[in-house]
Amino acid sequence: MKADELALVQGWPHTRATLRRWNAAPWRLIGAWSLGSLLVTGLLLGATWFVAESALPDVTRHSYPGLTRPATAEDFLFVLRRNVTVLALHALACVAGFIAGSSLPQIAPGYSGLYRRVHELARPLAIGFVVAATVFSLATQAYVLGGDASTMAFQWDISTAGLLGMMSLHAIPELIALFLPLAAWTMASRAREWENLLAATFATLAVSIPMILVSAAIEVWITPRLILSLI
Repeated sequence: MKADELALVQGWPHTRATLRRWNAAPWRLIGAWSLGSLLVTGLLLGATWFVAESALPDVTRHSYPGLTRPATAEDFLFVLRRNVTVLALHALACVAGFIAGSSLPQIAPGYSGLYRRVHELARPLAIGFVVAATVFSLATQAYVLGGDASTMAFQWDISTAGLLGMMSLHAIPELIALFLPLAAWTMASRAREWENLLAATFATLAVSIPMILVSAAIEVWITPRLILSLI
């Protein structure tokens, strides 16, 4: 394959032009992405509440930063690493969608046989991958967060709904940031604008990273104080 046929190299001129166009009026697009991400966030929080209500709490007394001991910078970095890992996976889905939906079908005529068929099927395979990754991400996060919420609610003798309400202070902006790339992916794929997904990756990361930094700080140092003030 020639260098000018490489997926990222091939799409870079269009990506730069798209970013310049979006930069002229960014808020409408960011608002649409955020709304889609908010819908997913609501679904995840609802699933988390359902799991928390159904799960048996761990009766072992656990240590929680900011609640049973002072929160530290190490706790902040732990939360940040966890969220950055999830964000990176979602951003890679955008990049994979760009490659599979835009670049690979364009270079498919240069191949024959099985290689050509794989390139032609790249788009539906990418859709299936992102759908599966989204379902897996939602299911695992709901299971883990719901289990943790059940245990915390038991330990502090508060309702799971009340606990999740207090934790929403950091959870809502955090989850919106994490699912922003997938919201952009969904909108671009529905509009068949696969060539915009590389630009969407950069744009959503530029918005999500500051939100993740702020929400991690709130989770470690502010939300625990809120919980302590209400129990």
